[in-house]
Amino acid sequence: MPDVGTPSLDQLQVFLVVVETGSFAAAARRLGRATSAISYTIANLETQLGIALFDRERTRKPVLTEAGTAVLSKVRTVSDGVGDLRASVKALLNGLEPKVTLAVDVMLPTARLVDAVQAFEAKFPTVTLHLHVEALSAVAQLVQAGVADIGVGGTQHTTVPGIEQLQIGDVELIPVAAPQHPLARNPQKLAGQARQYRQLVLTVRSSFSEGQDVGVFAAETWRLADLGAKHALLLAGSGWGLMPEPVVREDLASSRLKRLDLPEVRGGFYPLQAIYRTCSPPGPAAAWMIERFVG
Repeated sequence: MPDVGTPSLDQLQVFLVVVETGSFAAAARRLGRATSAISYTIANLETQLGIALFDRERTRKPVLTEAGTAVLSKVRTVSDGVGDLRASVKALLNGLEPKVTLAVDVMLPTARLVDAVQAFEAKFPTVTLHLHVEALSAVAQLVQAGVADIGVGGTQHTTVPGIEQLQIGDVELIPVAAPQHPLARNPQKLAGQARQYRQLVLTVRSSFSEGQDVGVFAAETWRLADLGAKHALLLAGSGWGLMPEPVVREDLASSRLKRLDLPEVRGGFYPLQAIYRTCSPPGPAAAWMIERFVG
């Protein structure tokens, strides 16, 4: 098997410029070099690779050979990788974090999450974003443990030691059930009805310590760590429960779910905070993410 040399980054860059400009002379003008220097660089690259990249005999302008076309995509990949590396190093020298880990509460409206992460990736293309979606107190636990740099979720109304909190709004929680559920079919507003039927309750995953329950009224409960599973079971009529209004808005409009009018269950607003550890304040990218949620 013939040995293949290792081309330099300069040789690969010259190759790309020749392809982009269509001639050695045009490449020389763009790079500020002599045409003979461009030709010499390409000849050395072809010698190192052991293949002809351009057909110079049948046309006046260099045309990629079949082998040259195959190599082109690989060279572009290498060039893009070097460009990303340079941008990342420049960002590090300017104090920008190489990555940000964000933990968000399932109660956070999806539209707000999508807006924030898309804007973040457009603003900081060199920063890797890691995302965790958890329920209730699990968000604060991830931040406290240092797994997440910042969190967005509902914490207790009391101060959490070592955690800074910034209010970013709230989300309305409303009691709902499927139209066929007894609570949805009974027009009477009798106190205590909510306790008589199974309530679907959002809870943290078993790998996290239990926090304070949010809005538990019934004697019988099914505890679910997945808001999507809770939503599906509500639609199936397997119980009633509190849900973020944005999540069930279309279900209410199409009558797949009904808003319950119960004396003891009026719903309410679930407060949301952006949080981070006091001992580890966010860097420029993480701070920008927090401002996006606050604003």
